[in-house]
Amino acid sequence: MGYECFDVEVTDQVAHIRMNRPEKRNSMIASYWRELPRIVDGFSASGSVRAIVLSSTGPHFCSGMDLEVFASNDTLGASGLRGHRSRGNERFRSTAMRLQDTFTSLERSRVPVLAAIQGGCVGGGVDLVCAADVRYATESAFFSIAEIDIGMTADVGTLQRMPKLVPEGIVRELAYTGRRWSAAEAQTAGFVNRIFPDHDSLVAGVLEIAAQIATKSPMAVWGSKQTLNFTRDHRVDDGLEFIANWNAAMFDTDDMAEAFRAKAEGRAAEFPDLFPLSDGI
Repeated sequence: MGYECFDVEVTDQVAHIRMNRPEKRNSMIASYWRELPRIVDGFSASGSVRAIVLSSTGPHFCSGMDLEVFASNDTLGASGLRGHRSRGNERFRSTAMRLQDTFTSLERSRVPVLAAIQGGCVGGGVDLVCAADVRYATESAFFSIAEIDIGMTADVGTLQRMPKLVPEGIVRELAYTGRRWSAAEAQTAGFVNRIFPDHDSLVAGVLEIAAQIATKSPMAVWGSKQTLNFTRDHRVDDGLEFIANWNAAMFDTDDMAEAFRAKAEGRAAEFPDLFPLSDGI
C-alpha cells in the first residue's frame, strides 16, 4: 500500500517507517495524521513485526504541523458552523483529540517504537517523539516546542509526556521560550539515549538495536512495554499488582523453556509471533 507521507518496509521482523517529504522538512499535512496511526496500528495488530523504527529523510526530522493545513478551516473544525461558536469549538476539540490519538498509537503499539532523529525536530515532531519508546539523535539534532512562537499552547502530547521523561523545569523553559534544545542537552537530560555522528550511522544504529529487540520473546517485550507504561502513570504498589496480574495471565512458559534450550545449545532462540488481532497492514 502506498502512502503520501511515508515509506514503509519490513526486514527480519523490524518495520521501518520513514517520513518521505524532505522538500517540506517532513511537515505534517492532513494525510499524515490519517496514515501514521493506520500504519502503526496495522503493524501492532499483525503480530508479525517485533519492533518499529521511525525515521525521516532529508536534513530535518520534522518541522511539525504544516502551517497551510493548520490554517485551514476544515482542519480547525470551524467550516460550515458560522454563528454557532460552541459547535465550532467542540469540533476543534474533537479534531485535537483525533490528532492526539495519532501519536498515542505509538504508545498503544504492542511492539516498541524507536525514533531516529536528525536535524530539526520541531513542534508536532516533539509531540511525536515523546510518544516513542526510545529516542536516538544525530549530533546536529535539536528540539523546539515551537507552538509558543505562533501564539498557541502545544496540545498534541508534549506537555503531557515530556515531563515524565525529563525534569519538569526543563520542559517549562522549553515550552515558555521555544528555544532550540540541542541533542547534547537532550542526552544529558535523558531524553535521548544515544547520539550518532550523522544520519546514516543513526539509522543503521537504530535498526541494529531494533533487530536485537526482535530476537527476544515478543510476549516478554510486550509485557515490559505495558508494565512500564502503566507504572509511569500509577503508584508503585499499583504497578507491582499490575505485573503480578500480567504475568499470571500472560507469562509464556514455552518462551522461557525455548530461551533456556537455545542458551544451552548455543543457538538463537526462536519464538512464535504475537497472535494477530487482524490482517494488519
